[in-house]
Amino acid sequence: MTGFAATAALALASALALGTAPAATSAPDPLARYHHQHLTWKSCVLGPDNDTGKDLEKAGARCADVTVPLDYDDPGGRTITVAVSRIRATDRAHRVGALLLNSGGPGGQTLGDPPWVREAMKDTGKRYDVVGVDPRFVGRSTAMDCHWPTGSAIRGPGHDRAGFDRSTAFARELARDCRTYEGDVLPYVTTRNTARDMDVIRAALGERRISYLGYSYGTYLGEVYATMFPDRTDRVVLDGVVDPDRYGPRLLRGSEAANRHALRDWAAWAAARDTTYGLGRSRDAVLAVVDRIRAAAGRAPLRVGGYRVDESVAPMVVFNGLSQDDDAAYGDLAAAVRDLRDAARGRTVDPSPWLADTLGFTLTGSESAYGSVQTAILCGDVAAPRDPETYWRDVRRARAQDPLFGPVTNNIGPCAFWDPPRERPTTIRDDLPALLVNATGDPRTVYAGAQAVHRDWPGSRLVTLDGADQHAVFGVYGSACADAAVDAYLASGRLPAADVTCAARPVPAP
Repeated sequence: MTGFAATAALALASALALGTAPAATSAPDPLARYHHQHLTWKSCVLGPDNDTGKDLEKAGARCADVTVPLDYDDPGGRTITVAVSRIRATDRAHRVGALLLNSGGPGGQTLGDPPWVREAMKDTGKRYDVVGVDPRFVGRSTAMDCHWPTGSAIRGPGHDRAGFDRSTAFARELARDCRTYEGDVLPYVTTRNTARDMDVIRAALGERRISYLGYSYGTYLGEVYATMFPDRTDRVVLDGVVDPDRYGPRLLRGSEAANRHALRDWAAWAAARDTTYGLGRSRDAVLAVVDRIRAAAGRAPLRVGGYRVDESVAPMVVFNGLSQDDDAAYGDLAAAVRDLRDAARGRTVDPSPWLADTLGFTLTGSESAYGSVQTAILCGDVAAPRDPETYWRDVRRARAQDPLFGPVTNNIGPCAFWDPPRERPTTIRDDLPALLVNATGDPRTVYAGAQAVHRDWPGSRLVTLDGADQHAVFGVYGSACADAAVDAYLASGRLPAADVTCAARPVPAP
């Protein structure tokens, strides 16, 4: 989840969520001051080094802060702000409306995305106000930070019970830190509240309905919004589809086979470039290097620059390197594996740029806010098992099938020590007329999930990128076929007459 979410307690808000029109004698809208707020649009540039702001400015975007209630059951209480950016439609005569974006995470920033999405939409982009949103507590929105020593709660459990016990203690400490620093807001860091914020944004923009493009976790957010506000939803594109029946803190379970497939494809790529990376001339030889790194890290932490890569972190380096199917990402992972191999041999290693960034993200608090929000959303949406023995049994069972990825995807996390969610999970509607997009080899939101959602929604269509180990397709991978299918739907509002299958691009020779 790179890079890849409950019933309303307020009676009136619940009625509005179902799209029912209030009777003439009904009470005033409790959210009126939010729905009718005046937005002050300003430059997106925060300072001389703010590259995101400069890119937005160059594309003609402006930014604003939208005020929303922290607790929708208490709209007169504490408020927070949600940051948005907007590139306005230039073809006003054929304007469709606003297209809201979410790039996933959960916890990912989307404010900077309108320029590249607008470009991917080609001429269709001129007909939309393309709107980036940093969801509540993300990026430029009201901040939340549990002051973690890491940017991710995801770890491997090591190779034995002692390693698992250390992992359990680490997860417990992360949960404790969130209660200590952000306990007053944790109950409200949820997908349902993010969806409610989206509807406030819709109203504040003056739109009767909004269209939506979501990637990875953003597909679940789109499913929840379309369920809560069906009459306010126009065209919906879900790319890297999360199966809502499998969504929750243990969302990565079941992705092991896709990750193994992606690893084998990467290993074949690296083997074809042995003169560059020196990892071996065959796929099996490269995979053997990965196994030796895992074993070495299990014996003693590997020294990589100023970092110590132990048995809980080494698998995460490989896992994090397997979401994009392109030469640049494959090369980054190959250089990282070469560095880890050299460290395992006792050599002094200055990590390559991608590895340095990955270890900084994993082993320092530089991205604590990201990991804090990501975990708070997952834990706040769906309850996780609380008994560590449940996870230990699952880890041992998964390790027998996949020693590298199985323990990671089945390991314990902070949600085992979290307070129960404030709301029940959303029961997703079964008549969503959405365009679904997924690669067959997606190692984060696996293709089987997209197929399950497509079966459950007879009115949907599925665009399949066949033969790519790719997470996120539209405007990201470079498939003219897939991009054209999405553009045509956004332009016309009509889903394809049948599902669409697009071939992956040929693998270039080394």
